[in-house]
Amino acid sequence: MPSLAIAVTAGMPFFELAVPCHIFGFDRLQPPPDWYDVRVCVIGDGAGETSLAGAWFNTRTPYGVEELVSADTVIVPASADVHGDPPDELVAALREAHRRGARVVSFCSGAFTLAAAGLLDGRTAATHWMYAALLAERHPTVSVDPTVLYVDHGDVLTGAGATASIDVCLHLIREDFGTGVANSLARQLVAPAHRPGGQAQYIETPLPERRDDSLAPVLHWATERLREPLTVADLARHAHTSPRTLVRRFHATTGTTPMQWIQSQRIARARELLESTDLPVDRVAEIAGLGTAANLRRHFTRAMGVPPVDYRRTYRAARVA
Repeated sequence: MPSLAIAVTAGMPFFELAVPCHIFGFDRLQPPPDWYDVRVCVIGDGAGETSLAGAWFNTRTPYGVEELVSADTVIVPASADVHGDPPDELVAALREAHRRGARVVSFCSGAFTLAAAGLLDGRTAATHWMYAALLAERHPTVSVDPTVLYVDHGDVLTGAGATASIDVCLHLIREDFGTGVANSLARQLVAPAHRPGGQAQYIETPLPERRDDSLAPVLHWATERLREPLTVADLARHAHTSPRTLVRRFHATTGTTPMQWIQSQRIARARELLESTDLPVDRVAEIAGLGTAANLRRHFTRAMGVPPVDYRRTYRAARVA
């Protein structure tokens, strides 16, 4: 029976803690005979009891750092504060558990704790897309991928934000007990056994901050004409400047080239249409300025990690729910 320890620290968000407790900690309709031996381990709070975020819930458990260090799998659900340092006791325990051969897993902001323990050095890691830039800044030896739902290195796994913790749990069960068990559990959870795409389909993509107000009119002009075959020369002509000057100002303002920016706005327009209308895909492609349905599928899938049809199905299901 594999042992699984869930680390709990003061102020931890409770959603990411509730997910593994529910999925791993309760008997299923027909669980395998060697199902996980789950231990919820309070770290750094002394008496085995601690308050979670908002002080709405308390966690009381007889387990602590010793059970965490000796576990086969250790889960760090989330960090109480991504701007502060994680508890030294937890960092040391993770290092020791990993040294002993444990599989160490993080959800959402828990990646900050794994990074502080040095377990992500030289590796690719996932976290919530809102925290990706901060994680990369604080730990430059970590390659942060903000577009995926999780990254599995075998001994270390990192998951993206919130509901991606369900994806990680199902992935662990799939690895440990097989696809059949994972699929059966997914049906009981009323969750997809494997979600297509990654975080890219959920990342907000507003217009970039405009530090150069003189470029704002041409940005607005372009967004009103996305379905037209725009060129750098067209934008430069409207901005009353040369193409070379426009490219330089564009990069300073948006951090990208004019044509890359236009492409991102066309993808954003396609997202909006897929979410809010029932227009055929070829019509969406035409309105968004991506030409044909095949062209839309190619560029949309490359940018979002999921085809337009699957993207629409996800948001339609959300609206129905």
